Amino acid sequence: MYSIGDKIVHPMHGAGTIESITTQTVNGNTLEYYILKLPTNNMTIMVPVATCEKIGIRGVIGRERANELISLFSTIDIDLDTNWNKRHRDNVARIKSGDLDEVVRVIKSLTYRDFKNGLSTGERKILHSAKQILLSELVLALEKDYNEIDTYLDSVMTESFK
Repeated sequence: MYSIGDKIVHPMHGAGTIESITTQTVNGNTLEYYILKLPTNNMTIMVPVATCEKIGIRGVIGRERANELISLFSTIDIDLDTNWNKRHRDNVARIKSGDLDEVVRVIKSLTYRDFKNGLSTGERKILHSAKQILLSELVLALEKDYNEIDTYLDSVMTESFK
């Protein structure tokens, strides 16, 4: 069980800090919830304590792992699949996996595709979601400003496309 002030990651929403733990009754069931404040978009979500493991809730990565992820942008392969449906399914599955290496792959591949040909609205949403998930965790792990990390990642990716 996590405590107030702990930094945790929700695989589909990103990293945040537990602001409080509350009890709510929903449909006659009383459950405990973490109130998780996400730094990237000032969103607050309720996460059921009992299903944290099933959802894939985990602690925020450390500084060393965060730096490894940033360096991964220059070496990770780009997915060049031309089938939009397959690419969409693969990208959603990669994000849902909670594996940050896969989230980096989604970001780099879609950013490259945007750089070369532009993105559909659906792929733009997936890219935005993947970036929010990664950036929220990097902000907490590196204790840096969101815009600073976002700008730095953009420059790393742009450099890797040359």
